[in-house]
Amino acid sequence: MDAVGRNAAGRGAGRDAVPDARRDAARDANRGANRGANRGGARGAARGAVPAEPAARAAADLAPHELRILVAVDDERGFSAAAQALGLTQSAVSHSIRGTERKVGAVLFDRGRKGATPTAAGAAAAAHARRVLRLLDTLVAEARGADRGTVEGPLRIAAFRSVALHLLPAALERLAARHPGIEPQVRVVRELGAGTAGEVAEGRADVGIATIGGSSPVPTGLIGDVLLEEPYALVHPAGHPDPRSLPLVDWHENCGSYTREWWRRQDWIPKATVLTEDDGAVLSMVSNGHGMAIMPALSLTGAPDTIEITDLGTERPTRSVGYVTTPELASSTAVRALIRELRAVRA
Repeated sequence: MDAVGRNAAGRGAGRDAVPDARRDAARDANRGANRGANRGGARGAARGAVPAEPAARAAADLAPHELRILVAVDDERGFSAAAQALGLTQSAVSHSIRGTERKVGAVLFDRGRKGATPTAAGAAAAAHARRVLRLLDTLVAEARGADRGTVEGPLRIAAFRSVALHLLPAALERLAARHPGIEPQVRVVRELGAGTAGEVAEGRADVGIATIGGSSPVPTGLIGDVLLEEPYALVHPAGHPDPRSLPLVDWHENCGSYTREWWRRQDWIPKATVLTEDDGAVLSMVSNGHGMAIMPALSLTGAPDTIEITDLGTERPTRSVGYVTTPELASSTAVRALIRELRAVRA
């Protein structure tokens, strides 16, 4: 899956396009602002519904520079900050957003003293805008790759902590050996709420390494597959005569609803008395004799000798770790290459 290009907020498709994209955005947006269109300013759009243009025309009229401005306002949460990030005037940014709202037929941002807050329509539009801009970047990268016989450019990856520590590095090493032109950009995301899959859905990442399957299916609109099933085990201080009598140490991301249901059926597991921010802190607490924990295999990679790992038996719970990506990037060279290396490391 070959994904290249710049961050969607304020960068053009391909490095050579950045100055031109900014000039285009400034020229078009300032031209409209100077004509005095929508003199009511941002307040007018905030007062009520925005008159919509015919759908076919709106789709044809939305231009890449308008999408970049939309994404920048969403990222920066303000018109002034977005203008600064893009090298435009605030009036140009405001004019562009008003034009986009008119074409979409919805208010995209609530304006206030604290900046611009995306409405539900604005959040959805910004997510789609990021993905459209990324697809334009991919178009350029794939075309250049076909012409030059190489794969080059950034590949944005979102992963949760234990994957970033223990699975992803080996895959990235293999990827670099086979495709040195690919530039991995890894963002570690807590696997809570939307998690890594949410980063992909919002267009902030090309690939997410996520917990999927069972109670955590691949989100609607994305595609993915399981890479590995990791079992949970009882972790306790080495040599302790009765580890099940120890207090439980846990962390927020530890497991989904399926594993929690298994926990509820185990009358020997007490309520957690220590709740930490990540699995590394859990291992440290257990290693120093402050309790026991139930942890997935990846989190136990490289566990110290002061910790003992006990199998929970055939009925033990497992966690499915897989990848998610967007349908439009699924066939890109860089994304396919990363998934291939992740499968190889998993094997």
